[in-house]
Amino acid sequence: MTTWKPHALAKPHADQLDLRTGDRVRATVELPSTPTGTVGKVILANGFNWQRYRVLFTNGEEIGDLDGRNIEPIGRTAKRVAKASKG
Repeated sequence: MTTWKPHALAKPHADQLDLRTGDRVRATVELPSTPTGTVGKVILANGFNWQRYRVLFTNGEEIGDLDGRNIEPIGRTAKRVAKASKG
């Protein structure tokens, strides 16, 4: 699988999720063919003004254009994101 490195200018705004390729997330809403609570892995992070993510979920679905309205970080990713938002 090809992985993409985010552009150097692609930085999330203060109210957006700051995720990286490989981070683990969970769906917080019902998505097409993906129930709430399904876990997945970020396979693409992109955007300049609107940081969005493409996620491969454990049920095999790959969904793009997801952000903090649709997903939340879990595990180590959640700890890193929480620590970064405090500092």
